[in-house]
Amino acid sequence: MQAHLNKPWDVIVIGGGATGLGVALDAAVRGFDTLLLEQVDFAKGTSSRSTKLIHGGVRYLSQGDILLVYEALQERGLVLKNAPYLTGNQEFVVPVYTWWDLFMYGAGLKFYDFLSRKLSLGKSEVIGRKKVLERLPLLNQEGLKGGIIYHDGQFDDARMALAIAHSCVDHGAIVLNHMRVTQLVKKNGKKVSGVVVVDGVTGDEVVAEARVVINATGVFTDEIYRMDRPGAKPHIRPSQGVHIVLDGSFLESNSAIMIPKTDDGRVLFAIPWMGKVVVGTTDTPVNQISEEPVALDEEVGFILRNAGKYLIRQPGRKDILSVFAGLRPLASDPDNPDATREISRRHKITLSASGLLSVYGGKWTFYRRMAEETIDKAARAGMLESRPCGTSHLCLVPVPETVKNTRFLIYGKGAAEIENLIAGNPESGKKLHPAFDYTVAEISWICKNEMPVTLEDMMARRTRALFLHAAASMELAPAVAAIMAEQAGWDAKSTGEQIASYRALAQNYLAHW
Repeated sequence: MQAHLNKPWDVIVIGGGATGLGVALDAAVRGFDTLLLEQVDFAKGTSSRSTKLIHGGVRYLSQGDILLVYEALQERGLVLKNAPYLTGNQEFVVPVYTWWDLFMYGAGLKFYDFLSRKLSLGKSEVIGRKKVLERLPLLNQEGLKGGIIYHDGQFDDARMALAIAHSCVDHGAIVLNHMRVTQLVKKNGKKVSGVVVVDGVTGDEVVAEARVVINATGVFTDEIYRMDRPGAKPHIRPSQGVHIVLDGSFLESNSAIMIPKTDDGRVLFAIPWMGKVVVGTTDTPVNQISEEPVALDEEVGFILRNAGKYLIRQPGRKDILSVFAGLRPLASDPDNPDATREISRRHKITLSASGLLSVYGGKWTFYRRMAEETIDKAARAGMLESRPCGTSHLCLVPVPETVKNTRFLIYGKGAAEIENLIAGNPESGKKLHPAFDYTVAEISWICKNEMPVTLEDMMARRTRALFLHAAASMELAPAVAAIMAEQAGWDAKSTGEQIASYRALAQNYLAHW
C-alpha cells in the first residue's frame, strides 16, 4: 500500500460509487494524477441497488422540472453511446384505464420525445387495447383502454461501475477498494491537503496527500463533512428505495411496465432484466445510514400490492427471488434538513473554506455530468489547471471484434480472454449452478482482473447472483469460494468464514415475511 499511496497526488477521490468513479475518470482523462479510495467495494451501496435504468426522468415531467428532464435525456444518450454492451434500449408500456389519462400521458410523452431530440431512443406512441395486450399478455385487462409506448435506457449498474473503474486505470488512475478514509489531513490545521487511509484487509495505515480532496461518498457525505468540521450540519436526507425480483414468468414480455399511479403517488416499474423482472421502487425517509440497508415489511407489501393490481398473476412473498434496498443520498438544505420541499433529486457541489470539495445527490444518469462539473469547479477555484473535459464521447467498454459469445461482452477487453480460457480448457466453460450462466472461466478471470476481495464482492457485484436469486446464490457460494480461494490463497478456515459471512448477508435479500 505504501508504494501505491505515499506520493503527492493531484486529486484524491473518496468514494467508489457512480459519482466517485465518474469524478476519478474525468480527472484522469484530463491528465491529473488521480487516486480513488473506496471504503468497502466499488458500487457497494446505492450504485448497485438502482432500478437498472439510465433514464431521462419521465417521472419529473409531472413535477414541471423540464430542465432536469432535458439534461437527463442528453446524458442518457451519451451513456448509451459510450457503453453499448452494458446498456440497452428498453421499451416501456404505460397501461391506461381512462380516456383522459390516455390523452394526458400521451401528450406528456410526446413532449418527452421533443426534449430528447437527436438522442431519442424511439418515438412514443399511443396504442389501443389490443396492441397493449400483444406486448403485455399478463396485464390486467379489466377496464383497459389502451396504452402509451415510450423508450428509455436500461443497464447493469454494478457492471457499469466496474467498467468505469477499468477505464480509470486505463487512463492512469489508481482505484482501490476496501480502503477506508478515517481522517482528513490539514496543512497548518486549515487547508485540506490529504487523507489518512486504513487498508481494510491488512489494517495498515498511511497518509496520502493531494492538491484536491473530493468527497463523493453518497449517503456517507456528512461523515466526511464532519471530519472537516465536527459540527457540520447535515447535507444529506437519505431515502430508502426497495426493489423485488421475480421470475420472468410474471411478465413474459420484453416490454417493461410503467405504472403511473400507486398508493403514494409514485411511479412503479416492472422491468425485464437478465431473465428476471425487477419491480420497484419505494421512497421511505430513513434516519439511520447503513452499508447494508434492509427492506421493511411494509415496503415489500407496497410493491406487491401495487404490482398485483396490474398483473393477472399476482405475486406473493413466496415468489420473491431477491429483495434489495438502497439509500438515495438526496441533497437537502443544511439549515433546514426537515423541509421536504428543499430535498432535491438534483446534485450539489460545494467547496468548503478548508478546500474540501464535495459532490452529492443526483442519480446514475448524471454521473458523467456531475464529474465534469466537479473537476471544473476545482479548476475555477484555482486548485487544478483548467483543462477540457474528455468524457462525453469516451468509450467505456472496448470489445475485441473476435468475441463469439455475446454474454461475455460485459467484460470488455476481457471477453476474448475468457473465451481463450474456455478454448484451452472446455471444462471451465460449464455452468457452476443451473440457476446461473456463470462459469469457472469467468470467475477465474474476474479474480485476476477486477479486484474482488470478499466472496460478497464476487456474488453481489462482479456477478449479479445475489440480486437475481438470493437463495440459489447461497447454493452457488461454495463453488465460487473454492475458485477464489485458489486464486487468493485462502486456507480452509478463511474460505469457510467467507462462505458463512456471505450466507448471513444473503439472508437480508430473502423475503422472510
